[in-house]
Amino acid sequence: MSTQLPPVAPEVTATLVEALSPRLRKRLDAGIAKLADRPVDRDGDTVRIAVDDTTYVELHAPGGSVTTPDAVHCGCLLAPDCLHRAAAASLAPVAELRLAAEPLVADRAPQPQEPEAPEPERPTPGQLAAARTVWTAAAAVLDAGADGCGAVLQAELLRAAHTARLAGLHRVAAASSSVVTALRAARSADPAYRLADLVAALGDVLAVSHRLPHAEGEELAALRGTARQPYRPDGSLRLYGLFSEPVLTASGYAGAVTWTADANGRLYQVSDVAPGGAARATGAADRAVRLGDTALTHRELSRAGLAVSGATVSPSGRLGAGAKVRAVRAPGVDWRADPLDRLWRVPLRDQLTRALAPDSNGLLFLEVTFTGTVRESAGDCLLAASDCVTLRLTAAHDDPSLPHRDNLRLLAAATDTPLRVIARLTPASHPRATLLATEHPTTPGTHVDVGLDRLQKADLPAPTPPPQPAPPSDEPPVHLLVRRIHQTAAGGRRALAHPGTGGVTDPRRLAAHGLPTAAALLTELHSTATTRSRDTFGRLLPADPTRFTEAWLKAREYTVALDRALCVAGWTA
Repeated sequence: MSTQLPPVAPEVTATLVEALSPRLRKRLDAGIAKLADRPVDRDGDTVRIAVDDTTYVELHAPGGSVTTPDAVHCGCLLAPDCLHRAAAASLAPVAELRLAAEPLVADRAPQPQEPEAPEPERPTPGQLAAARTVWTAAAAVLDAGADGCGAVLQAELLRAAHTARLAGLHRVAAASSSVVTALRAARSADPAYRLADLVAALGDVLAVSHRLPHAEGEELAALRGTARQPYRPDGSLRLYGLFSEPVLTASGYAGAVTWTADANGRLYQVSDVAPGGAARATGAADRAVRLGDTALTHRELSRAGLAVSGATVSPSGRLGAGAKVRAVRAPGVDWRADPLDRLWRVPLRDQLTRALAPDSNGLLFLEVTFTGTVRESAGDCLLAASDCVTLRLTAAHDDPSLPHRDNLRLLAAATDTPLRVIARLTPASHPRATLLATEHPTTPGTHVDVGLDRLQKADLPAPTPPPQPAPPSDEPPVHLLVRRIHQTAAGGRRALAHPGTGGVTDPRRLAAHGLPTAAALLTELHSTATTRSRDTFGRLLPADPTRFTEAWLKAREYTVALDRALCVAGWTA
């Protein structure tokens, strides 16, 4: 995947790949690899890739993304049935069409009550067919794994995502696009790729498409999702800046989000996210917020206030930027002054319940004392003590252009000083969160946005102590099951079919530690990966993808639920 190219709509990529002959489909992955090394030139809304000295592929993106197959042109003699158009579309990021849509403003007038409760809504035949299509495509991706999932399988999942979006299944369509984005990052050795992101997206696709045929009412509405965020009028608001964080996604979007709160402690966000890379993520903090006529930048808003009239707000708290919205600068307050002070006075158990809820922002407001750093396989993390709990604070992004890692390393020197921090909960069997903002170690009344503000050694009271090795863990060995789930997503079914993958010893170890359900799920996963039937002539039949996919999905859902339970236990022990 190349972030130099404009995002391409899923149906465009699927259409171009399907138009290829079987011979060209076999050469598509090699064509993508060859095109990735060619120079790219941008001229306004047109991006040009030099196939050779005389041939170019052009992608026209007048609205920021490529939305039709005709917007991809090639100058070779075989065009438009050439390999280059499909390779260019497969190389580009997947367009997140939901971000480009204008917000819907819903009326707050109450709806008339029905005299009798209506029948619960059920999926339509078109939605059932779309869910089956998505399940089949996602099962093929899981069977092949990231290593074997080339452009053709990716295009099939994108086609299924487009079908789901047309049927009104917006949640599974968005998750399918995220799976393709993660697959492309994995196959291109993108440093930002994380296997956990692929597992989460693939698990969401399979879970929604599997459950949707049996859902009804409110559950069905949650599984379908929405195409655009419905914005509702919210009158006049008096907001106080909390902090700003950079946004940098694997799908090629970047920017900044500034969090604010009103007098009652409700959180609101002002967002500026658009196609771009790390440079846009670092520069968005100094751009003016897109809200009314205010000239405040995101960095300034995180320390100031805002008075908004005619506000429109989405269910997640995102502020709309409609033509009728007016906003002016207002004084801000310190984190230890009202009304922001009440955010830190919410009991920890209540904060955990809120952070673990579906569609939650996951924010925690804690008062901690940094105690040093600990070395982990993924990098050093910051140790902190809070309410008799020792937690690990990690970096939200590893990109070197963002100061997360450097700031965490320097903050380890701010020991013996209680500081208020804002972090995002990371479900794990031990207290763990990503650090987003903290009070300044030496300047009272100010805070540091960990992803945007770069601390200096002069800001710290003492030299940073060296990191200590992680202490031995006595946690239950849930990782034995999690490892096989991740291994399958990376290498496919064949990753569990080889001898020596722990098909016997790992279930025994799980059962010995009081996890019989995990042991049974792991045994079933190995069994469905290796068991194959034979026909009447003794020949091996193709493996059953449904049984294997269902076994993987059950194991994935179990580990997610167990992580949440262990997370609460770890924080409240």
